[in-house]
Amino acid sequence: MPAPTPYKLTHEDTIDLDEAQIRQLALDAVAAWNCHDVRAFTRVYADDADLTNVIGTTVRGRKAIHDHHAEIFETIFRKSHLEPGEIRVRFLSPEIAVVDIRWEMTGALEWDGKEILIRKGLLSWIVTRQRGAWLVKVMHNQEFTPLRY
Repeated sequence: MPAPTPYKLTHEDTIDLDEAQIRQLALDAVAAWNCHDVRAFTRVYADDADLTNVIGTTVRGRKAIHDHHAEIFETIFRKSHLEPGEIRVRFLSPEIAVVDIRWEMTGALEWDGKEILIRKGLLSWIVTRQRGAWLVKVMHNQEFTPLRY
């Protein structure tokens, strides 16, 4: 019996593997959020990442992202739970992808301590492959506001 032909990765296989790694990156960020683990949460960001939150505050660099989240994980988001919804990945090149992550959050607090029943929104990431790993380079967070007419 002849030996089986070794499997060779195709371009489609590589894309599938990259997409799986990017999806796992999103799930790792959510898991870290739900544990309120600021070190694990900031691990998904590039050293020079930019992060803009739902109120337009922008922080630059992994250390600044860490410091910003250390404060809110101890205050308004200390009891929060993030639930990911649909995750969409679109490759702009073999090294750059755009990721949209729908989310719902419970347990968040206003600064006065009042609980927010539910929040919904969309994380928009630009991720890049750096030293063989996918990392968030740019993150914009949007919160959906119900329209009132």
